[in-house]
Amino acid sequence: MLKKVPLRAKRLLMGEIIVLCNILLISTTLLFQTSAVDESDMESLAQELLKSAKEPKFFEWVRGIRRRIHQYPELGFEEHKTSQLIRSELDALGIAYTWPVAKTGVVASIGSGTQPFFSLRADMDALPIQELVEWKYKSKTEGKMHACGHDAHVAMLLGAAKLLQGKGEEIKGTLKLVFQPGEEGYAGAYHMLQDSALDHVEAILGLHVLPSLPTGAIASRPGPMLAGAGIFSVTVKGKGGHAAIPHNTKDPILAAAFMILALQQIVSRETDPLDAGVVTVGYVEGGQAGNVIPDSVKFKGTYRSLSQRGLSYIKARIKEVIEAQAAVHQCNAMMDFKEETPLPYPVFINDQALYEHAKGVGEMLLGKSNVQPLPVSMGSEDFSFYAQKMPAVMFVVGTKNESLKADQPLHSSHFIIDEDALSIGSAFHAAVAISYLNSFVSETC
Repeated sequence: MLKKVPLRAKRLLMGEIIVLCNILLISTTLLFQTSAVDESDMESLAQELLKSAKEPKFFEWVRGIRRRIHQYPELGFEEHKTSQLIRSELDALGIAYTWPVAKTGVVASIGSGTQPFFSLRADMDALPIQELVEWKYKSKTEGKMHACGHDAHVAMLLGAAKLLQGKGEEIKGTLKLVFQPGEEGYAGAYHMLQDSALDHVEAILGLHVLPSLPTGAIASRPGPMLAGAGIFSVTVKGKGGHAAIPHNTKDPILAAAFMILALQQIVSRETDPLDAGVVTVGYVEGGQAGNVIPDSVKFKGTYRSLSQRGLSYIKARIKEVIEAQAAVHQCNAMMDFKEETPLPYPVFINDQALYEHAKGVGEMLLGKSNVQPLPVSMGSEDFSFYAQKMPAVMFVVGTKNESLKADQPLHSSHFIIDEDALSIGSAFHAAVAISYLNSFVSETC
């Protein structure tokens, strides 16, 4: 049987409830006021960083860095001059760093040296492409070019370092600036992780220039953004001879042709049409005369998918198709998937919360209309290795300016960027880093 509660006890209980409700109301009000103040402060800081990055002296400095790197492009794990330039600039700024990391990489530190740790990353390597753009700062190295904007990435990160160095009191933790070698097929990110470059890092941001997006805009998306990708090379060995007596040969050209055709059916006939997948052969070499069947043929290609399961399936089927076609044509086939690199690169997936944070900072910096959604791409990035270890987000920075002819695609020998984007990238790097550390500290207090 329930006991009757005395009236005095009821009044005391009601009084306690009212006090608790008032405390909760006050706490909630203070929380929203603090949040509003923090957001207002962050917007002011973001605008201050962008203003500083656009000042003529600063812009000329960061543009000069980009141009010096552009003139002396270096391939993966050969970035010795680039690494030296980075270290010289960091020395001039009084910023401590660790070197070498993954052969030519550099990791600089700004802040308290204590947790939390947030990282900003720039890749350094160039491509084996002959530059066809005629300008004062054209590549001085035959057959090598910064055709993917990594020179701009380094310049923007050094620009962020300069902006951040003057904000020591506002950095609530430690920023790790990662200058990474070997993105273009060398899995440099993986090797940076192997060298413990990002131990204890809470999260990481990467920027990449994009010539299809107008200067002044940035873009990204939550969730899957870039495909996982691998490469393969095949050597088909047969028996050469005179073209007039093909029955006495084992024709590797015919075998390679059937292999290449059969590979196209992996996506068109074996993959769900709603699942993105790519198998492309982009290189074939075989024979030296029209009337001679050669002893061997080489071809190379890439395979891509937006799921790890898809990557594994396509890779396995490439191997099976090539082995089967080699047997049909009485040839031998040797395959190399560069697994020791390691390849394939994983699918790149932006962290939802980190994306929302960076998107908000971008809107404060550039306005909502200049922070755009980015379509999923079958391109790839070794930044995905970082995303497997920690929350990661990548944004692209627009460099399109048709009046400068800065609208050619990445990896083009005619690739140009609008260098005004360097200020935007520098400020965005710095603003996201400071705001992330501040919000991390606020959440843990």
